Amino acid sequence: MRLPLRLRTVLLASAIPLALGGCAHYAHYEPRPLAPADSAAAFDARSLASPDLRRFLEESLHRDFSAWPRAEWDFEALSWVAFYYNPSLEVARSQWAEARGGVTAAGARANPTVSLVPGYNTNNPTGVSPWLPAISFDIPLSTAGKRGQQVDLATFSAEAARQAVFAEAWRVRAELRAALIDLDAAGRRSAALRSQADVQRRVLSLLEERRAAGAGDAAESSAARIMLARSQAAVADADQLLPLARSRAAQALGLPVSALAGIRLDLPASVSLSADELAAARRRSLQGRADVLGALAGYEASQHALALEIAKQHPDLHLGPGYQYDQGLDKWTLALTLELPIFNHNEGPVAQAEARRGEAAASFTAIQAAAIAEIDGVAAALAAADGQVRSLEAIQEELARQDARIRVRLAAGGADSLEVETSALDVAAGQIALLDARAQAARASGQLEDALQVPLSNFEALAPASGGASAQSPP
Repeated sequence: MRLPLRLRTVLLASAIPLALGGCAHYAHYEPRPLAPADSAAAFDARSLASPDLRRFLEESLHRDFSAWPRAEWDFEALSWVAFYYNPSLEVARSQWAEARGGVTAAGARANPTVSLVPGYNTNNPTGVSPWLPAISFDIPLSTAGKRGQQVDLATFSAEAARQAVFAEAWRVRAELRAALIDLDAAGRRSAALRSQADVQRRVLSLLEERRAAGAGDAAESSAARIMLARSQAAVADADQLLPLARSRAAQALGLPVSALAGIRLDLPASVSLSADELAAARRRSLQGRADVLGALAGYEASQHALALEIAKQHPDLHLGPGYQYDQGLDKWTLALTLELPIFNHNEGPVAQAEARRGEAAASFTAIQAAAIAEIDGVAAALAAADGQVRSLEAIQEELARQDARIRVRLAAGGADSLEVETSALDVAAGQIALLDARAQAARASGQLEDALQVPLSNFEALAPASGGASAQSPP
């Protein structure tokens, strides 16, 4: 039986939105399986000579990298190599992308629904259509500004995720700096210990000659032999630290160790700040550190989450226009549906959101307090390390002068070779202690920069992030 013209017209009109929806753009799933062997091979193929890396560095640092590949790398360029390759940064970027998707989802309007209810009367009167079909729509209408609060909540959550990328970048940079300092210190210490062992070997040889001539003491020779063994063990230990430090540098860069073969990695410059400069940098840091800004964005997100739960005390509306063809009669309806806030007024979620806001405020205070303690602690450690370096430099200068006087006496016949080598042994020991102190001062200097998070080159020159606070985009 053919449907009446009016019913067919209504059904056709209701099908138009569905047809238009079918013409809309939909995402299509594309599987991307992971193959461990392929992933490992791709990692092993990473190189400092990559053309893509060169383009990234030129765009990020606004520097000329026409001499490519490079045999020498300064710390700033190496930092951006780590930002390009390090996988932990890619994880943080992916989490930021997910949070940005949450902003889009929060701003999307709820789709209306349509219900088709076909009916048929089996005992209808003769000459009357037996069909009783009906169609109804449900159009949700958000009230009390809930959609705006959802967008604000997602926006500040995305901002917190964006700041997490910056925080991860600083962590990667700190790891790279520490690895480079350890690599340089290990090389210098190994050379100094090897030189000390050579002097200790000459001392032992002179003592053995004296003993053979009947003028030496067996206890002195035994003590010198033990000191030589200790020196040789120290050299072996230092030599073992070299590949470990190089491996740590490669890990921070996100490269295989083989990619660093034949490459000179320069040390980062030390931070030198006056008391006034440190105070100004400290004030700026406590307002601009990535973890502080991330915690602040998290607090703002908790504020909007609370506002959203309060807004949910006001029920949403649902409009439900409908049509029914009732045995030749056209019947139209308009339903208005809303939840009746009788048994609860969303008190539980409101209380939870308010508690989470308090937690976010406490977390922000704790993070800022930790930043203050870190900056002050590292600044004190740097001052102590610099004082130790100056003290050891003065001692080393005195040892050098003493060694020079003994050599003058040797030339005049007033000292023997054993006294000269013993003095050289003191100089070598002082040099090792000075190298260790300088390495510690370099670490403290780097830790101060990492705690302040101020002079990271060219971060602020990058394009602002879309949909978030007006700040620079993560690397």
